[in-house]
Formats: sequence, structure tokens, C-alpha cells
Amino acid sequence: MRLEDFDYPLDESLIAQHPIEPRDQARLLVLDRQSGAISHYQVSALPQLLTSGDLLVFNNTQVFPARLFGTKHPSGGKVELLLVRAVKRGSNAWEVMIRGKIRPGQQLELPQGLIITVLDSHEGTHVVAFPPGTDVFAYAEKAGLVPLPPYIRRAPTEADRDRYQTIFARTPGAVAAPTAGLHFTQELLQNLKAAGVRTAMVTLHVGPGTFKPVTTADICEHTMDAEYYELPEEAVKAVADRQRGFGRGGQQDGAPSRDGGFGRGVQQDGAPSRDDCRGRIIAVGSTSVRVLETAAAQGLPLRAGSDETNLFIYPGYEFKVVDGMLTNFHLPKSTLLMLVCAFAGRERVLEAYRVAAAMRYRFFSYGDAMLIL
Repeated sequence: MRLEDFDYPLDESLIAQHPIEPRDQARLLVLDRQSGAISHYQVSALPQLLTSGDLLVFNNTQVFPARLFGTKHPSGGKVELLLVRAVKRGSNAWEVMIRGKIRPGQQLELPQGLIITVLDSHEGTHVVAFPPGTDVFAYAEKAGLVPLPPYIRRAPTEADRDRYQTIFARTPGAVAAPTAGLHFTQELLQNLKAAGVRTAMVTLHVGPGTFKPVTTADICEHTMDAEYYELPEEAVKAVADRQRGFGRGGQQDGAPSRDGGFGRGVQQDGAPSRDDCRGRIIAVGSTSVRVLETAAAQGLPLRAGSDETNLFIYPGYEFKVVDGMLTNFHLPKSTLLMLVCAFAGRERVLEAYRVAAAMRYRFFSYGDAMLIL
């Protein structure tokens, strides 16, 4: 697998700098991964595109204001920090990324006069110690900024605290939003429920590795950063309920099997047909995919639990749980694009991206969406 195989021409004017309002009015490209047919809707049409019995699996991680500005103590040199995660849950030692030259033993002064100490540095990441008893999440809420992705070329605003967050975010710990979930409103969730579409929640705390570029010419040599996840018992039960009596399958290139296991037809307007689509498990975003498939790698049926995952999904991966996914449009050569290509086939995904670009879809975190069934 060559890195160049996952490149595509990007018109930077398509990179969304602001979100669409309301959330569910984002455009939606629907890709039938068996036929390659493409059709166009808005996210608000999901209740008509899905079927009673389908299950949407969301990531309920909560983005926290992880970006902090400070100075070296006592010299006053400026530094910028990105909080990543506690070294251990409940620990006052945190893994961080720091822009600015620092060394172990260096003290840094953060907003509100908080002094932290650099304990260790290794390959671009650092470990710092907060004063004992510091509630780092609570402190970040008061002193930090929303960690918008680097391709959003503007300063974060107060509005981003709400908008760069899903409406079902519950568990703080992410430094980037699970962006496919940003499109959902309470009204859309109610309409999906009325249509018989079920929902379940998992947690994966998205780390800065989501923006980590692949630097190896052979993508198989790339290593994903580990991220913490939780798979609750309620989600396990919801998945099991959908899997009973429904087949699974997949070709080596990630395209769906043609053995009738969960194939779909195509209507004359190019939209997927609804006659063979009961009980599908549809992951909202790549993070939900990775939680479900990480758990499946430990054996089926799924078991509830929490752990860390560095699962890297690229073409050739055989999906064990996920039947469909809702996702945004991702960066060229990114691990997120590789995951989508694994699911729907590289050529079909890149063709869908070409169509989306030609039709001026908005790309990346605050952009439009694609539904793959």
C-alpha cells in the first residue's frame, strides 16, 4: 500500500472555516458501496435514507479546551501547550505537546498564575506535573481555548465551544471532535427515533494523532497513536440485537461481498434501495468504527469494556461489525481517508471525493458529510 495511492487534488477553498447552521442542513453525499451509485441530500434526510431497525452508533466523547498559552518561569519566554491526556486516570501528571523550546525541570506559568513543571520529554511529547489536587479539566474550562484543527485558519471564538462539540457529548477527554457527530440536532434525533432508527453510544477520546501525518511510503509501516475507548454494555446489547439473523461479509479490498449477506439495490434516482437493509449497524464517524472493530478483534460476540486502541484500518481490513458509516470528507493521505477506503473501496471513495469537490461540497471538520451504505 503506497501512501501516494491515497492522495487527491485539494482545492483549499473547499476547507470549511465555519460550521453550517443549523447543523443538519449540511450536504450529504450518499455512496452505495456495492454499486458505486452516488446521490445527494442533506443530513436532515437521514430518517428517510435509513430503515426501521438500523442502529446508529455515536461517539459521546467531549472536547475540552485543551489549548493553553503560558510563559517560561521565570524568564518569560512564550509557550503554547496542548493538553493530551492524564498519564494515569486521576493523575496530576499529563502528557502534553508544547510549542517552544523547553527542557525537563523547566517550570511554566499558565493563565491564572498556575505553575507546572516539565518532568520528561520524548519524541515531541512531554510530561508535565500540575500542582497536587488540580482538577485539570475544570482548570482548562476556565483558562483554555478550543483546540480547533490546524486547517481552520482563524482564532477560536466563544461560539466554537458549543459548535465544535456534539450535542450528545458527555465524557471530557478529546482534543478533537468526532466530526461526523457534529451534524446532529435534537430534532433530527427525534425524527430518527420516530422512523424506528435506534441509537447507541460509545466513547473514544480523540487525540492529536488524528492529525498525525503518515510519513512512511508504505502505509503498513505507520503506527497509530493509542487512544482511550469505552464500550458500554448497552451498546453491546444494541449491536447484538441487530446482528441476530443478519449476515456479514467483505472482500479483501474492503468492498462489500456480493453473496447477498447484506447487499443493497439501487433505486432509479441513485439512492440505495430499502428492501434489504434491516438491522444494519451504522457507525457515526471513524472513531465509532474503531471502537466497534477493536472490540470485535478481541472476539465475537462483543464484550463491554474499556482499554486503549491503536487499530489502524486500511484497505485489506475485513470489517466484522460495521455495515455502514457516516463520515466527513478527510485530508489527503490521512489515516481517516484510508479507513473510509477500506470500507468502500479506494477507487469508489476517491471518485466520490472527485464528485464532491466538483459540486463544491465543504471539506473536513466543519464541512459536509458522506453516508456509505
